[in-house]
Order: sequence, then structure tokens, then C-alpha cells
Amino acid sequence: MQKLVIAIDGYSSCGKSTTAKAVAAALGYAYIDTGAMYRAVTLYLLDHQIAFDDLPRIEQALHDMHISFKRNRRTGRNELCLDGQIREDEIRQMYISNNVSEVSVIPAVRHAMVRQQQRMGRKRGVVMDGRDIGTTVFPDAEVKVFMTADTHTRALRRQEELAEKGEQVELGAIIENLTKRDYIDSTRAESPLRRAADAVLLDTTHITIDEQVDFVLERVSAALFSRAMLAQSHNG
Repeated sequence: MQKLVIAIDGYSSCGKSTTAKAVAAALGYAYIDTGAMYRAVTLYLLDHQIAFDDLPRIEQALHDMHISFKRNRRTGRNELCLDGQIREDEIRQMYISNNVSEVSVIPAVRHAMVRQQQRMGRKRGVVMDGRDIGTTVFPDAEVKVFMTADTHTRALRRQEELAEKGEQVELGAIIENLTKRDYIDSTRAESPLRRAADAVLLDTTHITIDEQVDFVLERVSAALFSRAMLAQSHNG
């Protein structure tokens, strides 16, 4: 049976990545964290002291840099590689979070990342999470979920995530960062964060990760059943 494309979009710290990883593992699909790709571009620009409004240097940087994912056999997680070096922990730091939305609005960056994401998902059998997967990257995805949660809950989750990595950040600073990112992501001209017309809304404020994963897997089962019924009617 042909594999599906599963698009999980939504706001930061709603559990998108954790849910997407678990869904991919349950289905034996590839998992692609598109947000990590934008974080990698941000890290590269900061590392090379390239201003966010220096478009010629940004376009050259997009040509020069190489972004990929490598599976860590010990932890079982996909880790982001930038120019052959694992930079997974660095891209999750707060200084990257504070800059990534400004990098993500740059049209050249979005076009380059969307092209790469579409190449990665061309064979299907993939779970992608991000902000524009169901609207721009794979508008034909068979399963689309749009995740949200209240800002305070999201901030607490992000604070806990950062603390686990040894970074202590005040809750107020995280709320400010999330609010700013929500605004920039939702109002940008290029591929804004918005719910696709055919995406199912999932509010994760009061549910567990296991419940989120089950919700998505139920949508996958329904899509596979619909596809099987359609094929049967065509053959019958």
C-alpha cells in the first residue's frame, strides 16, 4: 500500500516534534523536523556573522551550507547535522529561539528549505512537523493536523525542556519569546503559520503526549481505510 505524508503544523511547544517522532516510529516512517532546519540556518548565519538583511550573503550561505539529519543509535533520535557536524543541542538554545523567526521570514530561506523538504518527502512515508507543511510544503498531504495550546502551558513546557539541557530561563522571557514568534510566524508574507482548510485542530493544553499520538494515529488509520475503500470501488 502506498505510504502517506503526515503534516503536523502548529505553534511552538505544543508537542509537535515529540508527537511527530512517536507517530513516525509507530508507522515505520521517516521523521523530519523542519523547524530544526530553520534553526540550523539561523545558527549558520550567526556563526558566520551574516546580517539578516544581507541578502546576497544569505543566498551564498544557503548555497554553501549542508543540512542533514543523522540517527543517533544510542538515543534513537534524529539529530541535526550542519556541514557534517552534529549541532542538535546548540540549535535548541534560547539565543537561537530568539532569532529563528526573523530568519524564517526571509523568502530565500523559506524557498530553499521548502525545496529541500519536498525532496526529502518525495517518496512519501514521512511525518513532517513545522508551520507550513500542510499549506505550502505538502498541500496534498493525506493527514493534516494543526496543534495549538495556551501560551502559559507552552512556556512551562519550553522552560522544562531548556532546564533538562542545563539552560535556566525565566518564564516571563519564554512567554515573551513565544508571543513574538507567534506574531512574526503568523503575519509573515511568505508561508505564514495558519491552519490548512482541511487540517484537524488538536488543542494539547490538557492532554498527554500519548493522547496526542493516538489522535494522529487514528487520523492515519481513517485515511488508510478511506484509501482502501476507494481502491476497492475502482477495482470492483
